[in-house]
Amino acid sequence: MAEPADRSVEVAERAETEPAVSPQQGAGATEAADGAGAVDPDRHWRLAHLPAVLGASLGLLVLATVLGGLVGGGAGAAGAAAGVGLVTVSYLSSTLVIAWADSVHSSLVLPFGVAMYVAKFTVIGVVMAGVDDSGWAGLATFGWAVVAGVIAWTGANIWWVTTVHQARLRRAVQR
Repeated sequence: MAEPADRSVEVAERAETEPAVSPQQGAGATEAADGAGAVDPDRHWRLAHLPAVLGASLGLLVLATVLGGLVGGGAGAAGAAAGVGLVTVSYLSSTLVIAWADSVHSSLVLPFGVAMYVAKFTVIGVVMAGVDDSGWAGLATFGWAVVAGVIAWTGANIWWVTTVHQARLRRAVQR
């Protein structure tokens, strides 16, 4: 057989002919492919990036807490920890809800994703307005930690996709 010019075509053709079993599921996990009860060929892909992004967030949490403490004392440390924690919980909750929705049916991703973002940003907005009115001394480090948390989570996602995920795809194509 001639080598396809686009290797993704080969992967798509293979997916149509091979049983829907990932290496993690093992032998005997193939079920009926009629849609009702069919095994997702790689049901773990939706959350595979979490160790990398949570590790980056944990590292940032430690660093931000120390820096926040040096800059603003106890309130600065608490603000920095709360900022990184808020971003981590926010992004993690969205990831879990969207992954769940996609596992049920891909048409649920948009409505559940939008609903999650609306709910989450409403809560964050109300909390931040309350904190702003309180005059809390950790507010500045909180704000900077939110920015750093977004950069860390997004950067870890980009790193994971461009290195780990791409390497997995290349190995799958080579098989």
